[in-house]
Amino acid sequence: MDSLTVKTVFVEELLKANRKLQAIFEAKAKEQGLTFSRARMLIYLAHHEGVTQSELATVFEIEQPSVVGLIDALEKKGFVERRSVAGDRRAKGIVLTDVARAEAKKMFLFLDQARVQMLDGIKDDEIQVAASVILRLSMNIESGMLHMM
Repeated sequence: MDSLTVKTVFVEELLKANRKLQAIFEAKAKEQGLTFSRARMLIYLAHHEGVTQSELATVFEIEQPSVVGLIDALEKKGFVERRSVAGDRRAKGIVLTDVARAEAKKMFLFLDQARVQMLDGIKDDEIQVAASVILRLSMNIESGMLHMM
């Protein structure tokens, strides 16, 4: 295979793997009565309780109104609460409820199992190289997007 073909196959396989992973994760989220976006938010909040809506918008690279909609939906399901942030009367920290922590625990178990299965037969040094390549790819995409705008 020539260099261009190898690169094309790499990008196509990366996109295909991403679609498969997203489909699997969406199906699991749906089992728990969540959308893909809400499940991602729930998992992030399980690791970063107390973050503000504006911080979530930055992390997820989405607009503030979209974050508000996601948080409103999670709040309606009894998964999150908005709490005042010390030192900032306007900001609200987002924290999980006990119900959400139980759901997040199920998601973490599923993700751990998926990770084991997905990486079966792949050596740690191969994973490290792949992670490095994907990180570089992301950085190239980000810097390229800045130049395109």
